[in-house]
Amino acid sequence: MYKQLTPVLIVDAIEPVLPFWESLGFERTAEVPHGDRLGFVIFSAGGVEVMYQTRASVAADLPAVLETPAPGAADLFVTVDDLDAVAARIPKSAPVLVARRTTFYGADETIVRDPAGNVVCFAQMAK
Repeated sequence: MYKQLTPVLIVDAIEPVLPFWESLGFERTAEVPHGDRLGFVIFSAGGVEVMYQTRASVAADLPAVLETPAPGAADLFVTVDDLDAVAARIPKSAPVLVARRTTFYGADETIVRDPAGNVVCFAQMAK
């Protein structure tokens, strides 16, 4: 029935998040300009996707989406095969919320913020 769930994060500007995801090995598989800047982008790596769209682009396309204030930034949980390899690629400029921890459910995690303020948790599950 369900095949995929891809978050679309609404941000003020997309350009600040480009180096963050590209340094992690994600590629831009689609992008749509809005004026002289990017209005929408899809990042992909393996079977994982994340999308960003600017508030201005959303306002032009679906203004009703912005009528009620958003509660805040999103929190993404990304399962990975090799946390050490991913952690080595996290940009030095990314604020680290949790350098490394092992959770009660057996995940080894690193948690950072992307340049748009979203929380991104990279987790390697116990084998």
